[in-house]
Amino acid sequence: MFERFAEAARRAVTDAAAEARRMGHDHLGTEHLLLGMLAQPQDPAALVLGRFGLDPEAGRRAVLRLRGGSGAERDGAALASIGIDLDAVRAAVEASFGPGALDGPVPGRRPRRGGPRFTAHGRGAMALALRAATGLKARRIEAGHLLLGVLREGGGTGVRLLRAEGVDLVELERALEAALVGGLPRAS
Repeated sequence: MFERFAEAARRAVTDAAAEARRMGHDHLGTEHLLLGMLAQPQDPAALVLGRFGLDPEAGRRAVLRLRGGSGAERDGAALASIGIDLDAVRAAVEASFGPGALDGPVPGRRPRRGGPRFTAHGRGAMALALRAATGLKARRIEAGHLLLGVLREGGGTGVRLLRAEGVDLVELERALEAALVGGLPRAS
């Protein structure tokens, strides 16, 4: 199915996996797919989400509120509360020892090959993205179809996140379908 994905949709999935890893999550769910779409601000899906008040930072905060972060995220918040900037520490270590010098295996956990795996909701959203594209007679699966898949799957953390942020899901779906069918002007 991935061969039918347009470049922006492929990037959204790749960015989603990167977000999941960055947050210390060993799964790739609908919440990560949302973050992957938001990471491409010029894409129509991100533009529509932006009209509903979502941006990458708001999305990350919402995911961390709903799912929690890794121990490193919690440690970073604790260190920040006493005036230690973990990002500055990481930058200094990486300047001396190279990128990723602080990234290592999590004690007691075997590293997973190929990155995080899709949750059942994430897989469902991907399948529904294909159906959405087919239903709209699109040749390729766009990032907007992924967002329709997340919305229509309905049971994942992505939908919980949207609801928690006060997004009207029916209005979002209408706006997204209009953007996919009629096109949405790209931001300049």
